[in-house]
Amino acid sequence: MERPNWAPGDIDLERPSVARVYDYLLGGAHNFAADRAVAQKTLEMMPDVRTGALQHRAFLRRAVRYLLGRGVRQFLDLGSGIPTVGNVHEIAQAADPAAKVVYVDLDSVAVAHSRSLLDGNERVRVLQADVRDPATVFASPEVNDLLDLNEPIAVLMVAVLHFVSDDEDPQGILAGYRDRLAPGSFLALSQAGFEAHEVTPEIRAARSVYERSVTRTTLRNSAEFTRLFAGFDLVEPGVVRLPQWHAEAPDDEGIAGRAFPGFCAVGRKAWR
Repeated sequence: MERPNWAPGDIDLERPSVARVYDYLLGGAHNFAADRAVAQKTLEMMPDVRTGALQHRAFLRRAVRYLLGRGVRQFLDLGSGIPTVGNVHEIAQAADPAAKVVYVDLDSVAVAHSRSLLDGNERVRVLQADVRDPATVFASPEVNDLLDLNEPIAVLMVAVLHFVSDDEDPQGILAGYRDRLAPGSFLALSQAGFEAHEVTPEIRAARSVYERSVTRTTLRNSAEFTRLFAGFDLVEPGVVRLPQWHAEAPDDEGIAGRAFPGFCAVGRKAWR
């Protein structure tokens, strides 16, 4: 396969990646045949996967707008992925050109493309790091030189936590971010998941295809997802299915009222 000019030289074109499969599901162009093949196999077994990816992205946009309305002007986007339409800095800086954003991802394609796209934007930084290591993230010059940790920050982890297993202590990871945030900061999370009784053979098959080819996943139910907000006060409407959080348009696809494959919420660190 011919290597495109946007792909770093150390990338294995035959090995699918989380970021590039997600990019393909969102309709992006920064993916390879191996990524598309996995996505297509998964879609054959569970067509809602693409709708789910789009709904995670839509939640990100709505959450950023909500946070801007609450006065937040600093954003830390963890597991930000490959830039596509409706990035955090585009939404935030359209409302306030002084808004600041740090993107964090481990995938070298995502980081390289982000840096190229954002070159010259002095209020945006891109950090290549593992989001499971908050100490490294907060120690980085990208964060320390741009964000004021004494002021409220919105931490965003959208479509990320289903790649963090319970063995990796997601609550401990989130506590590592929470404890470094000023009071009045926010946490916006979304992740794939179902209630236990909703998991069908088709869902299990689609998950198996993805895990064999890309990476392990951990689906959580609403109660498990809610526990990730320890130390934060949930804002209305609390933990809901992705299409139900501050919906901005009529439910043309009828997705809000059924067992949609994902949960989301926003929490605020209290002034105490």
